[in-house]
Amino acid sequence: MAPEPNRTGAGASTSGTKDEAAAKKKIESEDLSDEDLALKQQLELYVERVQDSDPGLQKIALESMRQEIRTSTSSMTSVPKPLKFLRPHYGTLKAYYETMAESELKKYLADILSVLALTMSAEGERESLKYRLLGSEGDIGSWGHEYVRNLAGEIAQEYAKRQSEEAPIDDLMELVQQIVAFHMKHNAEPEAVDLLMEVEDLDMLIEHVDKTNFKRTCLYLTSSARYLPGPDDMLVLDIAYSIYLKFEEYPNALQIALFLDNLQHVRQVFTSCDDVLRKKQFCYILARHGITFELDEEMVNDDEDREVLQDIVNNSKLSEGYLTLARDIEVMEPKSPEDIYKAHLLDGRASAGASVDSARQNLAATFVNAFVNAGFGQDKLMTVASDSSSSGSSGNWLFKNKEHGKTSAAASLGMILQWDVDSGLAQLDKYFHSNDNHVIAGALLGVGIVNCSIKNDCDPAMALLGDYIDKEDSSARIGAIMGLGIAYVGSQNEQLRYKLAPILSDPKASLDVIAFTAIALGLIYVGSCNEEVAQAIIFTLMDRSESELGEPLTRLLPLGLGLLYLGKQESVEATAEVSKTFNEKIRKYCDMTLLSCAYAGTGNVLKVQNLLGHCSQHLDKGEMHQGPAVLGIAMVAMAEELGLEMAIRSLEHLLQYGEQNIRRAVPLALGLLCISNPKVNVMDTLSRLSHDTDSEVAMAAVISLGLIGAGTNNARIAGMLRNLSSYYYKDTSLLFCVRIAQGLVHLGKGLLTLNPYHSDRFLLSPTALAGLITMLHACLDMKAIVLGKYHYVLYFLVLAMQPRMLLTVDENLKPLSVPVRVGQAVDVVGQAGRPKTITGFQTHSTPVLLAAGDRAELATEKYIPLSPILEGFVILKENPDYREE
Repeated sequence: MAPEPNRTGAGASTSGTKDEAAAKKKIESEDLSDEDLALKQQLELYVERVQDSDPGLQKIALESMRQEIRTSTSSMTSVPKPLKFLRPHYGTLKAYYETMAESELKKYLADILSVLALTMSAEGERESLKYRLLGSEGDIGSWGHEYVRNLAGEIAQEYAKRQSEEAPIDDLMELVQQIVAFHMKHNAEPEAVDLLMEVEDLDMLIEHVDKTNFKRTCLYLTSSARYLPGPDDMLVLDIAYSIYLKFEEYPNALQIALFLDNLQHVRQVFTSCDDVLRKKQFCYILARHGITFELDEEMVNDDEDREVLQDIVNNSKLSEGYLTLARDIEVMEPKSPEDIYKAHLLDGRASAGASVDSARQNLAATFVNAFVNAGFGQDKLMTVASDSSSSGSSGNWLFKNKEHGKTSAAASLGMILQWDVDSGLAQLDKYFHSNDNHVIAGALLGVGIVNCSIKNDCDPAMALLGDYIDKEDSSARIGAIMGLGIAYVGSQNEQLRYKLAPILSDPKASLDVIAFTAIALGLIYVGSCNEEVAQAIIFTLMDRSESELGEPLTRLLPLGLGLLYLGKQESVEATAEVSKTFNEKIRKYCDMTLLSCAYAGTGNVLKVQNLLGHCSQHLDKGEMHQGPAVLGIAMVAMAEELGLEMAIRSLEHLLQYGEQNIRRAVPLALGLLCISNPKVNVMDTLSRLSHDTDSEVAMAAVISLGLIGAGTNNARIAGMLRNLSSYYYKDTSLLFCVRIAQGLVHLGKGLLTLNPYHSDRFLLSPTALAGLITMLHACLDMKAIVLGKYHYVLYFLVLAMQPRMLLTVDENLKPLSVPVRVGQAVDVVGQAGRPKTITGFQTHSTPVLLAAGDRAELATEKYIPLSPILEGFVILKENPDYREE
């Protein structure tokens, strides 16, 4: 309160003579304290003085008014007193402003009116902004945060209006510049980002971020991208990528590049960074994401380094790391299917029925054994030590399976030796000399499984499987084709296309061979939008006869086509148009499959609504397309937690109102939404459905119980499945499903996950999702495919199997044990200060297991992790500033 002199006689006498003032006071019968009363009279005096003819007096009055407002708006808990008392005079000041001549004073008054408009202007008038633009070019921050936020809101509206009228926006942009600078200075990054999104000028952000706030800004950008409509989401991520590069936060930049699926960006990250150790960490991230990537001289110039790095990208160390984890947790001991079934915990009746050695039971045991011992390299059925005799009992187990059962049995050896290419090929070799085509088929598939997600320079899978593609016998052909699809998933290998594409148009090939070829091509070219492959599959679909379109395996053809466009959104539209010309039996099925694959993992709300619309129609029995539509809802909505919860609710409604063919798909969709993440509400729903009167619904629910518990060893699900095994002890089909689910729950003795999301649920691995979708589509027709002779489609799950570990390694890539805190991840986007990112943590020493929704952080200052997200392989380097306590 600078100009005190005004409070003397003159002021008192003028206010005393005014009767109106007294009358007004009576009306406002609020009992004002003396202090407030003085302030009110003071302000009224200023209002009069502003209208005085003497510019000197005007100036003093405006200065004092400004002073009053400034000092009170610093804290905004209630409406500040000066603004409250000036309320009745807002109109008078506005009117007087219009009559003033252009001068400095007029701008001064405009500033004050702009602040008063904060509480007084009518809704939608945007007066605060109007006067701000007319006022002086001063610092806006000095009027307080609330004022700046209000301005930002009005700018957004004004911008939209001017865009539609195509009016110039330069004056607005200058103001935006000021506001953004203010927000970024005062830790309100989200508000700055929101304003720039409204005025479509995010590039401005890059100038305003600095070392202190870029992480929070980028965190907000990447999190909000999920909720933006395309193409805005990509723009936002591009900005975040540029900011990360600018501050040399390369691992984060790499993750965004992978999210955008932009290999140019990936190369750029490699070329911008010159530290070989950090490049090794990038390679681990690429390997986990499962993309095929060739390093060249430009990215890594030293030949030896390049070889080491390429080895990491090729995942050749995965088996070693996984076994290190297994030894540390002490689960190397092989388990037999009986250890999983725990029949002794059940009452007599169930265990009595199971003693018969039926082929179906043995087949189930084959799968359980493969899932439980996956990647461990030893088990009790297939790899029994060869001291008993060279053929050993491993041969015996193989022949306890009937015809096509032998295929799965031989392939199970591949899963047990998963990721260990050398010993895997050595042990599978003996089956190639068999004279039984089913065993050879299994061995071929096994080779594919061993090579899954491991790339090898000498391409053993291609050499071994290539010759069998054109054999007469269809089972061996399928084994080779499926094996190639699994081994070369996502590699876009041209050589394979020349080998496989002709099979699609081969008139002599049987339908099952053609169906598996379409899937293999879909996997090899997953998400590549490859025209030639799409063309080949489309022609195959057009050539099918009426009767063939009714076959259960035909459903894999549209899926192979869909996989080509996995997550590629609009790129699918041309192909979707073509699919409208197909035979009406398959037309809608194709349409749903393409739509759901193209938008998988995008969280696109409109597409979910579209798919729900298709599910709400009540159709006659023959319609098949609603199954893929239900799965599609899960595929699209699994992108973020909020959409996921909403999708679970929508699926509950479909269960109540949907026809049978929808109800059969709902459990599978729930299984995909919560894969390897047993949520209690979903578990209860599936438990209820597993006793459903329709056996197909029950089977789907049982398999899904296995999927949501996959690799978690969840005791509650294991208990449910044990009870189901005694409940269904007479029904071989359902019992088979229960056994499969039991195997899945104990996947890799609880060290593996099937979740296609990694890196704090930010990245979706396309290859993993492709494997899951293929297996789920096959489960839409349980009786014909999984319970028929194509049970080996279950091996497509190998594409999604990944160790759920955190393994820390030193600079020479040798395992290094350090203490880490593991706890429930907390979302800290847009929170003030430095909030804790995990809650309810425990401290363990690495290697450790990470459950769904867990996050780890180092509990020591001694090392610095080279990746911001502690998952999979993380390289630690010594902290130079660390001092021992």
